[in-house]
Amino acid sequence: MTADPFVAFAESLADAARPAAMRWFRTGLAVEDKADDSPVTMADRSVEQLMRQMINGRYPDHGILGEEHGREGLDRDLVWVLDPIDGTRAFIAGVPLFGSLIALVEKGQPRVGVIEMPALGERFVGHAGQPSLADGKPCRTRDCGGLGNAILTTTSPEVFSGDSLEAFARLAGAVKHRRYGLDCYGYALVALGCIDLVMERGLQPYDYMALVPVIEGAGGVITDWQGRPLGLDSSGEVLAAATPDLHRAALDVIGRG
Repeated sequence: MTADPFVAFAESLADAARPAAMRWFRTGLAVEDKADDSPVTMADRSVEQLMRQMINGRYPDHGILGEEHGREGLDRDLVWVLDPIDGTRAFIAGVPLFGSLIALVEKGQPRVGVIEMPALGERFVGHAGQPSLADGKPCRTRDCGGLGNAILTTTSPEVFSGDSLEAFARLAGAVKHRRYGLDCYGYALVALGCIDLVMERGLQPYDYMALVPVIEGAGGVITDWQGRPLGLDSSGEVLAAATPDLHRAALDVIGRG
């Protein structure tokens, strides 16, 4: 796809994350609750620690933002953003739809993104300005022909409340089908041309930065609910669509564009 050494290194992180995550999958490992009541396991911590060690060994001058082990050097031009187990609830339930998310952000802009699906043996790689790859082959979003034909996914309707629940309900009522519980795999399926829309809220940078190059490189659009580019300081409201027209239509329905 590219001679960019950062892409190759991001894939080496994914190569390491896959067996490290699978070592713990369906083993009945202990689960702890973090301060925000989200679950965390030894798998989350050990996979991130492994990737951080690799980054510090290869690129000690880069910054790192990880879900489990904090942030260092976020003022640097190049920052790696890591979610070792995206979909921990799926992971602890033995559901294979969890992933490892790896992003490289350059001066605030996503440069490289990897969605690694360890249990499925699938990988999606995005690089700014280049076509996205699904298991090494170019992938493209589809044009479903409009909201009335679209498939919408979100991790769970429970993440919405109040005005955001009303906005989600409007969009859910405008599409043809709805699917839940896919976590980061929902975005991969947009890039693969299978799903058309993803609407989420309450996300952190490690939940979405890796998704941006993958979605955009496949022909899709991913922004916040106001249509603004996603960055390290975004609100956590995310809307991904297979085409610009579909994205605009979804923004109009949720009333935020």
